[in-house]
Amino acid sequence: MADLTKALRQLREERSRIQNQLKRLDEAIVVLGKVVSGSGGQKNGRHAPRKLSVAARRRIADAQKARWAKWKLKHAKKAA
Repeated sequence: MADLTKALRQLREERSRIQNQLKRLDEAIVVLGKVVSGSGGQKNGRHAPRKLSVAARRRIADAQKARWAKWKLKHAKKAA
Protein backbone atom coordinates (compact mmCIF):
# COMPACT_ATOMS: atom_id res chain seq x y z
CA MET A 1 0.00 0.00 0.00
CA ALA A 2 2.91 2.36 0.72
CA ASP A 3 4.14 1.90 -2.82
CA LEU A 4 0.77 2.98 -4.21
CA THR A 5 0.72 6.05 -1.97
CA LYS A 6 4.23 6.95 -3.09
CA ALA A 7 3.30 6.45 -6.75
CA LEU A 8 0.17 8.57 -6.34
CA ARG A 9 2.19 11.38 -4.74
CA GLN A 10 4.72 11.27 -7.57
CA LEU A 11 1.95 11.41 -10.16
CA ARG A 12 0.41 14.44 -8.45
CA GLU A 13 3.80 16.18 -8.36
CA GLU A 14 4.33 15.40 -12.03
CA ARG A 15 0.87 16.76 -12.88
CA SER A 16 1.61 19.95 -10.94
CA ARG A 17 4.95 20.38 -12.73
CA ILE A 18 3.34 19.86 -16.13
CA GLN A 19 0.55 22.33 -15.30
CA ASN A 20 3.17 24.96 -14.40
CA GLN A 21 4.99 24.34 -17.67
CA LEU A 22 1.75 24.62 -19.63
CA LYS A 23 0.95 27.89 -17.87
CA ARG A 24 4.34 29.33 -18.85
CA LEU A 25 3.91 28.05 -22.40
CA ASP A 26 0.50 29.72 -22.67
CA GLU A 27 1.99 33.00 -21.40
CA ALA A 28 4.78 32.77 -23.99
CA ILE A 29 2.24 32.14 -26.75
CA VAL A 30 0.27 35.23 -25.73
CA VAL A 31 3.41 37.40 -25.74
CA LEU A 32 4.57 36.06 -29.09
CA GLY A 33 1.09 36.56 -30.51
CA LYS A 34 1.22 40.23 -29.52
CA VAL A 35 4.68 40.64 -31.05
CA VAL A 36 3.63 39.04 -34.33
CA SER A 37 0.32 40.84 -34.64
CA GLY A 38 1.72 44.12 -33.34
CA SER A 39 -0.53 47.02 -32.58
CA GLY A 40 -2.05 49.91 -34.47
CA GLY A 41 -4.11 47.93 -36.94
CA GLN A 42 -1.40 45.60 -38.13
CA LYS A 43 -2.35 42.17 -39.37
CA ASN A 44 0.20 39.52 -40.22
CA GLY A 45 2.99 42.06 -39.79
CA ARG A 46 1.54 44.47 -42.35
CA HIS A 47 0.51 48.02 -41.62
CA ALA A 48 -3.01 49.19 -42.24
CA PRO A 49 -3.25 51.62 -45.16
CA ARG A 50 -2.98 55.29 -44.26
CA LYS A 51 -6.16 57.28 -44.52
CA LEU A 52 -5.54 60.71 -46.03
CA SER A 53 -8.10 63.42 -46.52
CA VAL A 54 -8.94 64.65 -50.00
CA ALA A 55 -7.18 67.93 -49.23
CA ALA A 56 -4.02 66.13 -48.10
CA ARG A 57 -3.96 64.01 -51.26
CA ARG A 58 -4.41 67.15 -53.36
CA ARG A 59 -1.50 68.91 -51.57
CA ILE A 60 0.72 65.88 -52.14
CA ALA A 61 -0.26 65.68 -55.82
CA ASP A 62 0.33 69.42 -56.34
CA ALA A 63 3.73 69.23 -54.67
CA GLN A 64 4.72 66.27 -56.84
CA LYS A 65 3.57 68.07 -60.00
CA ALA A 66 5.66 71.08 -58.99
CA ARG A 67 8.72 68.84 -58.47
CA TRP A 68 8.24 67.27 -61.90
CA ALA A 69 7.79 70.67 -63.54
CA LYS A 70 11.02 71.91 -61.94
CA TRP A 71 12.86 68.74 -63.04
CA LYS A 72 11.55 69.03 -66.60
CA LEU A 73 12.61 72.69 -66.83
CA LYS A 74 16.10 71.84 -65.63
CA HIS A 75 16.52 68.94 -68.03
CA ALA A 76 14.90 70.67 -71.01
CA LYS A 77 17.67 73.30 -70.88
CA LYS A 78 20.35 70.61 -70.99
CA ALA A 79 18.80 68.92 -74.03
CA ALA A 80 18.48 72.17 -76.01
